[in-house]
Amino acid sequence: MNTTRIFLHIISVCGWVGGQLLMVALVPTLRKISSDAPRLAAARFGKFSWTFMALALITGIWGIFSTDLSDKDSTYHITLFIKLLLVAASGVFALVHSKTKSIKVKASTGALGLLSALGALLSGVILVN
Repeated sequence: MNTTRIFLHIISVCGWVGGQLLMVALVPTLRKISSDAPRLAAARFGKFSWTFMALALITGIWGIFSTDLSDKDSTYHITLFIKLLLVAASGVFALVHSKTKSIKVKASTGALGLLSALGALLSGVILVN
C-alpha cells in the first residue's frame, strides 16, 4: 500500500503543479487564438486540478499517518509544517484566482499560487532526503 500511496501522491502533485506550469506556458498562445481561450482553458483545467489537489491532500494525510513522527528530528517537523502551510497557501491562492474578476488579483494570485505549490513540492523532496 505504501507504493500505491506514494504513486498516487506523485501523480496528484504532477497534475496540480505541472498543470499550473503548463497553463503559464500556454496562456500567450491561447491569447493569440482568442481573448476568451485562456479563460476557457483555465475553466477546463480547474475541473481536473481540484481533483488532483484533493488526491494530494488525501495521500499526504495518509502519508503523515503512515510516518512515525516521533522518530523524526525537529528539522523534519519544521519542514513538514512549512510544506503544509505552502500547500494551504497554494490552495487558497488558486481558489481566489479562480473566483476573482480582477486582472491584477488574478495575476498576483496565480503567481503566488504557483510559487507556493513549487515551494510545497520542494519541501516534499527535502522530507524524503
